[in-house]
Amino acid sequence: MLTSPIVRCLAAKYPEAEIHYLSKPAFRGILESNPHISKVWMWNEDSKELINELRSMQFDYIIDLHHNLRSFLVKSKLNRKSASFNKLNIEKYLYVNFRIGKLPDVHIVDRYFATLEKLGVVNDNKGLDFFIQEKDLVIINDLLPASHQNGYVALVIGALKSTKRLPFEKLLELCEKLQFPLVLLGGESEKNDGAMLSEKLGPRVLNMCGKLTLGQSASLVKQAMVVVTHDTGLMHIAAAFQKPIVSIWGNTIPAFGMYPYMPSAKSLQFFAEVKELSCRPCSKIGYSACPKKHFSCMQNQDLEKIAEEVQRMFALT
Repeated sequence: MLTSPIVRCLAAKYPEAEIHYLSKPAFRGILESNPHISKVWMWNEDSKELINELRSMQFDYIIDLHHNLRSFLVKSKLNRKSASFNKLNIEKYLYVNFRIGKLPDVHIVDRYFATLEKLGVVNDNKGLDFFIQEKDLVIINDLLPASHQNGYVALVIGALKSTKRLPFEKLLELCEKLQFPLVLLGGESEKNDGAMLSEKLGPRVLNMCGKLTLGQSASLVKQAMVVVTHDTGLMHIAAAFQKPIVSIWGNTIPAFGMYPYMPSAKSLQFFAEVKELSCRPCSKIGYSACPKKHFSCMQNQDLEKIAEEVQRMFALT
């Protein structure tokens, strides 16, 4: 998602070029629906065969936006001109471990573009792209009850790591405060929590966790009035559709540069975070449980303020 502006602007700068994209199988659907990408390659365990296939393509240039051991292997084996993204790992390490603030106040998307300076590719400031395939388009009048057809808030209850999402009791309290029709979004691992929230709060809270494809979830995000979300993939999809976003931050922080990327001055977004914690951020990614056991970064969230921001944004849409 966060590399989609790079792909779009590359295609605009070099319209005759083929753009190939190498990634993990989990991202195939997102990449294959992007009309600016000529071919999608998937990393697999048989790296030797993959490298041989890539070498046969005789690429002109390699843009490495991941800059890890695997991408280093690809660059070294293909032996073509390349540019690599600066991940600022030292700066992140200093921030996480010693609270030394050396990170630039620049979104990661804009830092990606710095990698392409030699190619003359500049940011068009049109934000992120997410392309919903026709088979995933959701007609809300067909899927949602009448109570939700005149406007709803999409609440993304999942996240990859536990320290990046509200515990169930806080989610329940937040749902009680959000006096709107709610659509709960998440994967299979959030299905039970979603069902319990819907059972406790009634038909106003519709549980769609684990019932939709990513594209269908994106379609519901696109049609929502406001999106409330943890630091997760659907947050970036909401940003691609320029939705009003309230993002909830636990052990990770927006200062890492991966907050919703919406360059328009008219964009509406609010960061919900507990700032005055000496232990935050405790990692770049997250943990399965709070290392300090108190989980204050989520337990102390101002849910009333979150509800107020949703109310304000809902009224403006």
